[in-house]
Amino acid sequence: MKDVYKIIILHLLLIVFCSPNFAVSQQISEFIHVDQFGYFNNAEKVAVISNPQIGYNSNLSYNPGQTFQVRDLFTEAIIYSSSVQLWNGGNTHAQSGDQGWWFDFSSVTSSGSYYIYDPSTGHRSAPFEINANPYSEVIKAATKTFYYNRCGIEKVTPFAQQIWNDDESFLQDYNARNAYDQSNAATERDMYGGWFDAGDYNKYVTFAHDPIHQLLTSFEENPSIYTDDWNIPESGDGVPDILNEIKWELDWLLKMINADGSVYIKMGSLNYDINANAPPSANTEPRYYGYTCPSASLSVASIFAHAAKVFKDYPSLVTYANALEQDAILCWNYFLPFYDADNLQTDCDDQVVKSGDADWSEIVQINNAVIGATYLFDLTTNLNYSNFVANNINEIEPIVNDYWAAKHPILLEAVLFYTTLNNADQSAVNTILNSTSNAVLNNWGNFFDFSADDLYRAQVPDWIYYWGSNMGKANIGNICNTMIKYNVVPSANAGLTRKAAEQLHYFHGINPLGIVYLSNMYQYGADRSVNRIFHTWFNYQTDWDDALNSIYGPAPGFLAGGPNQGYTGALTPPANQPLQKCFLDYNNGYSDVAYEITEPAIYYQAAYIRMLANFVNTQTITSSVDISATNNCIEIFPNPTNNFLQIRGNLEAYTVQVLNANGFVYQTLNTNSGELVINLSDYPSGMFFIKIWNQNNNLLSVEKFLKTN
Repeated sequence: MKDVYKIIILHLLLIVFCSPNFAVSQQISEFIHVDQFGYFNNAEKVAVISNPQIGYNSNLSYNPGQTFQVRDLFTEAIIYSSSVQLWNGGNTHAQSGDQGWWFDFSSVTSSGSYYIYDPSTGHRSAPFEINANPYSEVIKAATKTFYYNRCGIEKVTPFAQQIWNDDESFLQDYNARNAYDQSNAATERDMYGGWFDAGDYNKYVTFAHDPIHQLLTSFEENPSIYTDDWNIPESGDGVPDILNEIKWELDWLLKMINADGSVYIKMGSLNYDINANAPPSANTEPRYYGYTCPSASLSVASIFAHAAKVFKDYPSLVTYANALEQDAILCWNYFLPFYDADNLQTDCDDQVVKSGDADWSEIVQINNAVIGATYLFDLTTNLNYSNFVANNINEIEPIVNDYWAAKHPILLEAVLFYTTLNNADQSAVNTILNSTSNAVLNNWGNFFDFSADDLYRAQVPDWIYYWGSNMGKANIGNICNTMIKYNVVPSANAGLTRKAAEQLHYFHGINPLGIVYLSNMYQYGADRSVNRIFHTWFNYQTDWDDALNSIYGPAPGFLAGGPNQGYTGALTPPANQPLQKCFLDYNNGYSDVAYEITEPAIYYQAAYIRMLANFVNTQTITSSVDISATNNCIEIFPNPTNNFLQIRGNLEAYTVQVLNANGFVYQTLNTNSGELVINLSDYPSGMFFIKIWNQNNNLLSVEKFLKTN
């Protein structure tokens, strides 16, 4: 065996053996929880073993053996063996309703593909990698969701995988009219472009504030990982693809600005059932823009100031960045009189354009005004912006309440950044540093150090587990990483690093459900992933409904909203569960409120990406994949399939086997041609593996496919 492997289990219409792909047939236990993507070589590695006591799975039980093993995924060699540690004396964890054990295998540091095994019961974990860069493909999938959420542009191969191709959508946005003057053609404006905000197709100015700031900050923190080859239409133009993706949204925001700096707050449809078809190109009804709000002007001023500073580093974007700077100042000057007059108009969005209320409360506008002034000061060096920060720093929510919470990652980043700027007000700097260091030293909210109070090792307060809890979980990781970045309390950095890492593992399978909270990540190594999300394109009973049981499934990488104890529907689960089990993998918004559980959003996505980016580097992970298969691009399709599986490519000297999930061999075929068709009509429905190996060198590739009825 070679030293390093890379698992990518493909669940596609078309599987192509042109990349390193391995897997192994196995039954995956629902009681052994690992990060399904993997771990760094020298990282802390702890599997969680669960025994349900309360909640939807309380009828199940698991009595593990005292000794667990780490096994090589391919050779079955025992790499490490040790006892498990009973968690909290055998008490039931309130947030999950589970008893449990921890199995620490941190001493396993060699690169490879592994799984955890309980020899007393035969239970095994999902496979995972240990290597120098285990999440490099995951972040690309998570970021690609912004491309799939682009409004207007056609989704075409190779930028979109074939099953998520779509024609150009919402051409009617070229001629959007004012929602308050709908019959007046003179109000028509080009409002084309931008991102769908969440599960609906509408577009919001204020909702763009947090994700753009977090994506820009993530780029500034990790510029080397954000390259120009992430397979979007702009790839190869000399600008990192993440900036081109952000620019798609900025181009639309520019269209929402009026000459006086006022900004329309959102645009979309007038009723929930208008323009609600899948895919996006199926929607042709008129759309409307409405309401100029001071908060929308503030959002644009803040975003544009930050983006202008970043974009100026690229010669091809200097003119564009200068235009952003001019509009940032214009929109700030429109907002400022409202702020000075204490007239922030917190009820500006009257919902004529339906869906999310895009208003900002007074305290949110105060917080975001300090953010905007910080980036304007950095961009222009104008002391008026620094003075605004100094004059208002004691009015921001975390300092008023002496509490930095999960909702403050963008504000925390901005004010700590302010402390590093030349000519920053020293009194304001002292206030910021005192406040943030007190938060870390006192571990307010149990945010700023690892806690053993959570069986699943990602402790957050109960109040996080409401609508969008996954954003809160990610942002706790982000505020930890920000405190490390600015070295607020040097002695606390090790605990902050550990806390952030465990927050990440929660998303990748170390949670009571044992799932990856990103949609349809089977092709990236997940063995249990969110299959359904509440998104109009991937809606209930459409061709994109379910990753395992519909024709196509949703596109990969969308972060589901997460467990929600405030769920208002009638299903159990999500109702009547321990907090971490208030989740259901479903998307039926017609008879239930699935959007409260599985709806994605650009702000959830950006929070997760920023956290994840701190655990990605530029290391290239090599593999012992069969080079002959790679060079000849062996294709397997379709997947899922109901009757036939076709294999195409240079198949000389290859042996093909079809196995079920228990390792039973259904067929073995030797090939000497360029095409092979396997009849599956007599196979039962379920998950299978196709194993192809080269008879000359015995190297192999194994892929997963789904047989449907």
